Amino acid sequence: MKPIMLPVLARSFLARVSFERAPGLLLAVALVSFCLPARAEVPTVRIESRALVPVVAAEATVEAVRQSTLAAQMPGRILSLAVDAGDRISKGQVLVRIDPAEAAAAVAAAEAGIAQAQTALANARTEYARARSLVERKFLSQSALDGARTHFEAAEAQLRAARAQREQVVTVRGYAEVASPLDGLVAARHIEAGEMAQPGRNLLTVYDPAQMRAVADLAPQRLAELGSGPLRASVELPAGGRTIEAVAVTVLPAADARTHTVRVRVDLPAGTADVLPGSFARVHFQGTPAVAGVGAGVSSAAASAASSATSAASAAGPIVIPAAAVLRRGELTAVYAADGQGGFTLRQIRLGRTLPGGDAVEVLSSLRGDETLALDPVQAGIQARSAAAAR
Repeated sequence: MKPIMLPVLARSFLARVSFERAPGLLLAVALVSFCLPARAEVPTVRIESRALVPVVAAEATVEAVRQSTLAAQMPGRILSLAVDAGDRISKGQVLVRIDPAEAAAAVAAAEAGIAQAQTALANARTEYARARSLVERKFLSQSALDGARTHFEAAEAQLRAARAQREQVVTVRGYAEVASPLDGLVAARHIEAGEMAQPGRNLLTVYDPAQMRAVADLAPQRLAELGSGPLRASVELPAGGRTIEAVAVTVLPAADARTHTVRVRVDLPAGTADVLPGSFARVHFQGTPAVAGVGAGVSSAAASAASSATSAASAAGPIVIPAAAVLRRGELTAVYAADGQGGFTLRQIRLGRTLPGGDAVEVLSSLRGDETLALDPVQAGIQARSAAAAR
C-alpha cells in the first residue's frame, strides 16, 4: 500500500467504525496522518519573453595574424641557413645568406654599360654640334641636322637606362642577406644550404605566435541567421580542450567565387598560448538578439542557475525551457505546468534542438509564453498524484 494513499483509506475506514467501538484505531489513524511529511516545495520557472541570441557553429582553421613567407630576390647559392623549423627568431635577425658573386658580376656589367653609354653620348654630342655648325654655313641640310639631334637624344636615353640598370642590380646585391620581418617562430624551411636560389623561390615561413585567429567560411544564409548587428564568437579548440572568447570578429566584404561562402576572421586574445597555425577549431558565433520565450523567474537558487543558461530562438519560433524541466518516460516527453491552484498538470510537448551546453531545449508545441513550469518534474508528479487521490 502506497504511503500517499493512507489518509484516504483512514477516512474510508472511519466512516464504518464508530467512536465507541474503535477509539484506539481512530487514534492510531490520526497519529499516522499527523506524522506524514509536509509537502515539499517544487522549484518552478516562469516562461516569459526575453532577448535571445542566435548561435551558429562552424568549423574553422587557426592561422597567424602576422605570417610571412620569405622568398629569394636574387639568384645565387645558399651559403648558410641560420635557423630551422621551430626556432624562435627576432625582428631584423639574418636568417639566410646567399652568395653575392652573381649579383656582383651583374653590378660590374651594369657599370661597364654606363661607361659605354657615356662614350656613345659624347660622340653623339660632338656629331650634333658639328651638324649645327655645317647647317649654319649652308653645308648640310636640315634633315641631316635632325638625324644628328635624334641620335644625340637616343644616346642620352641610353645613358639614363644604363644608370637605372646599375641601381637595380646594386639593390639586388643588397638582398644577399634575408632578415626576419617580425619576432616569432620559424614555421617551415623550404630550402637547404648549398641549393641554388632564384628570385621568387620560397626560403622560410615565419609567424608571430602572439597574434592568432580562427578563419571560418560561412554560407550567406547562415550569416543572415545571425542578424545584421555586431557579432561575438567563442573559439573551441578540441586539441587542447579549451574554449576562448574572441576579441574581434571581422566579416570580409566579398564571397568566394568558387565556394560562394563568406570568410569570417575571429581574433583570439593577444598572447594566447599553445595555439598552432593550421590546427582545427570550431567557432560558435553569436549574433543579434531576437525575442522569444525563455525560462525565467525561478523560485529557487538551483533553478535560477538552470534557467540562466537558456537562449536562442526566433520571435516566431519555439520557446526555450531548461532541460531539467523535461520529463522523459519511454516515448513520452512532457512537462508539469502550474494549474493556477497550487498544483501541476502533465503536459505533453514536442522538443526541437538542444542548445549549446545542453542546459536548455527548444519547445515546438504545447506551451505558451506566460506559463509556469516545474523544474523538478518527479516531485511535481508526486504532488499531482497526491492531489488527485485526495479528491
